[in-house]
Amino acid sequence: MIAIVDYGVGNLASIMNMLKKAGVDAIVTSDPVLIESAAKLILPGVGAFDTCAGKLQESGLLPLLNKKVLEDKTPVLGVCVGMQLLLEGSEEGELPGLGWIKGRVVKFRPEMLPAGYKIPHMGWTDVILSKPSRLFEGMYEEPRFYFVHSYYAQPVNPEDILVRADYGPPFTAGMENNNIMGVQFHPEKSHKFGMKLLSNFVNNY
Repeated sequence: MIAIVDYGVGNLASIMNMLKKAGVDAIVTSDPVLIESAAKLILPGVGAFDTCAGKLQESGLLPLLNKKVLEDKTPVLGVCVGMQLLLEGSEEGELPGLGWIKGRVVKFRPEMLPAGYKIPHMGWTDVILSKPSRLFEGMYEEPRFYFVHSYYAQPVNPEDILVRADYGPPFTAGMENNNIMGVQFHPEKSHKFGMKLLSNFVNNY
């Protein structure tokens, strides 16, 4: 069973609908008993980093999530701000992230972008795989996903970078460290590419 962690934020219904289309048995839940029994976890997140980090703290689920992911090695997929929460913190706020992957979240700055590029980065963008991953096994050619974000991950260890995308300069669009995975884009809004990625997460880990 796949548990989409409900801590008060996130695109829960959209993720659930995409998983249903992929024929996956999943639930949206904040119930510690169901989360404890889940084979895999999806951590959503939309909006500001501190809002998501604060609600996650308030949920009381942090000790359970740390145990599931760090001790039990349960596969987890962070989506959008859910991926940013995997890191230690963000320029967007002051609250700590989960710290499951070393690094921080930084802001796109106008001076780093070519003329005419706007913040936030919004729309369909191609991604380039940085290392082999079961998350992209059998992926359609020329994979592209839907992004909406002003901040991006900057992991300390380059080996944690799973995929990159270009918005002027390249940026980290996805991370993977053993059982811990995250994507900055929205697979639930990315049609066949997103469905394939979610199916791979469910079936390959």
